Amino acid sequence: MDYLEKYALWLKSVPEEDPLHRELEEMQGDDALIRERFMKDIAFGTAGLRGILGAGTSCMNRYTVGRAAQGIANLICEEGPEAMEKGVVIAHDPRHGSKEFSGLAAEILAGAGIRVYTFPDMRPTPELAYMIRKLGTVSGINITASHNPKEYNGFKAYWEDGCQVSSKVADTMEAHINAVDFFRGIRRGSFEEGVKNGRITVLGPEYDRMYLEEVLSAAVHSGEELDLTVPIVYTPLNGAGAIPFRTMMEERGFTNFHMVPEQTDPDPDFTTVGYPNPESPAAFRMSEEFGRKAGAELLMATDPDADRFAIEILEEDGTYVPLNGNQTGYLIVNYLLEGRRAAGTLPEKGAMVKSIVTGSLSSEIAAHYGVKMFEALTGFKNICGRIPFLQKNGYTYLLGYEESVGYAVCPEIRDKDGISAGMIVAEAAAYYRKRGLTLRQVLDGLYETYGYAAEDEPNLVLKGLDGAARIGRMMASLRADLPKEAAGLKVVKVIDYREGYEDIPPSNVLRFFLENGSWFAVRPSGTEPKIKFYFYSKADSREEAAKVNGEIRDDVLARVSAVE
Repeated sequence: MDYLEKYALWLKSVPEEDPLHRELEEMQGDDALIRERFMKDIAFGTAGLRGILGAGTSCMNRYTVGRAAQGIANLICEEGPEAMEKGVVIAHDPRHGSKEFSGLAAEILAGAGIRVYTFPDMRPTPELAYMIRKLGTVSGINITASHNPKEYNGFKAYWEDGCQVSSKVADTMEAHINAVDFFRGIRRGSFEEGVKNGRITVLGPEYDRMYLEEVLSAAVHSGEELDLTVPIVYTPLNGAGAIPFRTMMEERGFTNFHMVPEQTDPDPDFTTVGYPNPESPAAFRMSEEFGRKAGAELLMATDPDADRFAIEILEEDGTYVPLNGNQTGYLIVNYLLEGRRAAGTLPEKGAMVKSIVTGSLSSEIAAHYGVKMFEALTGFKNICGRIPFLQKNGYTYLLGYEESVGYAVCPEIRDKDGISAGMIVAEAAAYYRKRGLTLRQVLDGLYETYGYAAEDEPNLVLKGLDGAARIGRMMASLRADLPKEAAGLKVVKVIDYREGYEDIPPSNVLRFFLENGSWFAVRPSGTEPKIKFYFYSKADSREEAAKVNGEIRDDVLARVSAVE
C-alpha cells in the first residue's frame, strides 16, 4: 500500500467526530504533507516511539499509540500466563495527549487480560523504571517525549530488567506492533471496569515513597559534613520533577533551596521556556533571574519527565555559566569517588559506565581512584544494561552516565535519573562549601590535575524523509572515504561500530582518534531528525584545548555538510 492509499484508508476509517479527521481533511491535495505523514510508519528508535502529535502513520496519535500497546500486549500474551500476571506498569508526563495515551495503553493491555499498574498523575521516567523491578513486572511504558518541544510526544518501552528495551527485544516488539492493523486489530477494554475487576491497579503514595527512599539511599555524606545553607535554585521546567525533587531536598535538610515559581506547575505548552531541554542554556533564563534575587550559587534543572539533569554555576564575577554534560559528569564522578574514599565506602572493585561519545577525562579520574570505567553505546538501555554483567563479575556499580546530561546513580534505577543526580550535585556543593570551595574551583582543580578538556556536541537537524536520506548519504560518504586527518592532525585509529566492536554491539557510529589524543565521533540520532557530532580534546590550558577542538570541529563539519 503506497502513502496515498494509506491516507485514503485513514480518511475513511477515522470517525468524523475525531479531531484527527478534520486534520486529515485539511491535508487533501497537499501531496508533500501526505507523503511526510504516510510514507513511513513511526518506528522504534533509541527507546521506543517518538514523533510529532498529529494525524498519520508517522505521528503520535491514539491510533499509533494503540497499535503499539496492542503489539506489546500480543507479545506478552505469547509469553504466557506468568508474564500476563506479572503485568506492565505505565506512567506519563505532562504533555498534550500523555494522560489520554497512558489510559489507552492501560485499557488495551488490561483488555488482553494483562495486569496493569498505573499512577494517578504524571511521574518521572526514573520512577517508572524503578517500579518495573520493584513490582516485578514484565514490561513498562512511559508516555513522554522527554526534552522535545511541545509538538512532540513519545512512547518509551521497557522490559523486565528495568532498562529501556534492548535492540533484540525492540526488534521483536516492533514486529508484533507492525502486525497490528490500525483500525481492526486494536481491542480496548474499560479503565473503570479494569479497576473494578482488579486487572488495573492505581498505585498509591507508598510507591512514590519507595522510589524516594531509593534515591536518598545514594547519599555519600550527610549532617555536619555538609553546609546545608548553600543557596540553590531548581526548575522542573513545568514537568514531572517538581514534587519529588522538592521533597528530596527538604528531607536532605537543605535550608536555602528555591524553585522557580513560574516553572513549578505542569504546562504542556512549556510557555515559559519553549524548548524544555536543560542542555540548552536558554532553558535557564528564568532560573538565572530568580537565582540572582536569591543569591544562588547553583542552578539545577530537569526536563519534563525528569530524567535529564543540567546545572549552571556561579562565577566570581556574578554571572552564571552552564556546564555541559561532560563537565557535570566530571564533577559527579570525582565527588562520588573522593567522597566514598573519605567516608571509607569506596569498594575494592568499583565500576562506572560511560557512553562511547562521552569525554575521556572521567576515565582518568576513575583510574586515579582505582575504579574501572567501562564503555557502552549511547542510551541507558546500553549503559544500565551493563549492570548485570558488572555484578556477575564482582564489580560494585557506582555510576552510569553520558554527555547528554543523563546520570544513573542508583543501581536499582536503571535509567537516567535527574532526581538522584540533583541530590548528588547539591550534596557535592554543600560538601565542598563546608571546605571553602565552590563547584567552579573544584572543576578547575580537576583540570589542573588531569589536563584541560574541551568538548563540543553540535548537530545538523535534517527533517523529513529527504533529511533522513541525506543523513544516510553523509554516513555512507564517511565510510567510503575515511578521513585520514582532521585540522592537520593524523587519524591514527578508526572504530566503525556498525558491525560491533569488542563487547559493544552493532550501532551506526563512527569514531576517529587523532595523533594528539583528540577524538571525534559521528552518529545519526535514534529519536530525532538529526545527525550528531562529538568532539573531545585535551591540552595544557583551557584556551588551547578549546582552540584545537574548534579547529577539528570546523574541519569535520565542513566535510560532512558538503554531502548533498
